[in-house]
Amino acid sequence: MTKFRKKPVVIEAEELKFTTNSQQKCIDFTNGIAIRGLDGGIIIPTLEGDMVANVGDWIIKGINGEFYPCKPDIFKKTYEVV
Repeated sequence: MTKFRKKPVVIEAEELKFTTNSQQKCIDFTNGIAIRGLDGGIIIPTLEGDMVANVGDWIIKGINGEFYPCKPDIFKKTYEVV
């Protein structure tokens, strides 16, 4: 079996917090493609369909300009501040 290591990639991300300002900041971060959801969350159209980002989740801008949510525990294990 051949093994591979993920290439280091710098991404941009915003954390969705439980404030109206944070919700709007994340919507703006997605260039307006995300919309307000319930309970402070937002709905993000992705290549896999609409995904919900809940409070505490991170919104990631991928290497091709796509956006998707990431749970905080996975984000912490995968990314570090540069």
